[in-house]
Amino acid sequence: MAKGLFDLENNFAFYGAYHSNPTNVLIHMLFVWPIFYTSLILLQFTPLLLHVPFGFGGGVAWLPLNFAFVFALIYALFYVFMDKKAGSLAALLCMLCWLGSDANASRLGFSLAWKVVLAAQLFCWTGQFIGHGVFEKRAPALLDNLSQAFLMAPFFVLLEALQHFGYEPYSGFHASVRAKIEAARKEWEAKKGKKTM
Repeated sequence: MAKGLFDLENNFAFYGAYHSNPTNVLIHMLFVWPIFYTSLILLQFTPLLLHVPFGFGGGVAWLPLNFAFVFALIYALFYVFMDKKAGSLAALLCMLCWLGSDANASRLGFSLAWKVVLAAQLFCWTGQFIGHGVFEKRAPALLDNLSQAFLMAPFFVLLEALQHFGYEPYSGFHASVRAKIEAARKEWEAKKGKKTM
């Protein structure tokens, strides 16, 4: 298996060690993708990098390639490199979020969009911090590794959902991840125990 940045098992175990409580996982499943989506709405107001023609049935529309597109593309490629099957589904979701955010940004306009995004982000982030503080009783992963937590979050919740349908990236993946999560949680609990002494 690939090591380093695209090591799905280690990345999933890192993120999973902060998300072992089922209620906290459910909260993240509900709020992570809306955070991603609403971030794209704001990024739709960044300067255009390129206009690309895109047409169906004789009509041509222009896709605005801006920082929202770059953001969605980086996430999409990251997920595909981590796991071809689930990563392709995650990449599709990223690009659908980009298209939807473009439509909503155009409809809302900047003055209303930033207010909607601010309200949604505050609501979603508050929910996640409640999930960590009340249910997980552990600080979020972003406090230990900001980039990994932000990059992994949407893919983590998608893999969690797919796991309920029996998806496993490769044989033994879930057993190996569970073992790594358990080891990481025991290490964290031992450190926490030393601090309280």
